[in-house]
Amino acid sequence: MPSKTLRIATFVTVLCLTAGQMASAQQSQQTQPDLSGAVVDSLKLVAVEHAIRVAFQQKTRDELGGPFWKDYLHSVRIPGQWEDGDAWWVNYLGHPMHGAAAGYVWTAHDPKTTASDFGLSRHYWATRWRPLAWMAVYSLQFEIGPLSEASIGNVGLDPATTGWVDHVVTPVAGLGLMIAEDALDQFFLKWVEQRVRNRVYRASLRMIFNPGRTLGNLTTNQAPWYRKARPLTPR
Repeated sequence: MPSKTLRIATFVTVLCLTAGQMASAQQSQQTQPDLSGAVVDSLKLVAVEHAIRVAFQQKTRDELGGPFWKDYLHSVRIPGQWEDGDAWWVNYLGHPMHGAAAGYVWTAHDPKTTASDFGLSRHYWATRWRPLAWMAVYSLQFEIGPLSEASIGNVGLDPATTGWVDHVVTPVAGLGLMIAEDALDQFFLKWVEQRVRNRVYRASLRMIFNPGRTLGNLTTNQAPWYRKARPLTPR
């Protein structure tokens, strides 16, 4: 294992253990967000996403060698253009999905955000800024933080590989995807589940039409088709 990869793995482990100790020590009121829990599960999401990058991107594996902090500091930069050289489906499908997953991680730990279903409820729309803010922070860390594309793969070492697209699209389109998934879950999936009793069909439709929530569920140690107060097995 390259020395840089070993340092990254050690750093992630220490962060997860520290955040886990914070979560067990902190007793949050029921109406307050569990910040430590959100941090722990967001670190899991980061670890999964970087594991996928390392597994499937040769360009990321090629940059794992060399001095970690020197290359990282040279990779962090303010973008000079909108696009970053990635394929359109990466920027406009993949990034909104991983932004939505981060938003659902926050939602799982914030009772105020989950207090009402999608609809015309004032409370629902008044609380959407909370996952949006979390997605923005998550996206910033993923792009230029210590556990980021800049540090793991040195994206940004070449200025042409950085763009504003990820900083904007991940949280903004991620929120749009969350709202779309909430609407589909409320008006389409519930309608289907009133008519379909097969557990496999119900689980499959939940995952297909709510991909961001599916990834968020997995990160928060839930089944990918999990819905609070709505078991998969019909009654």
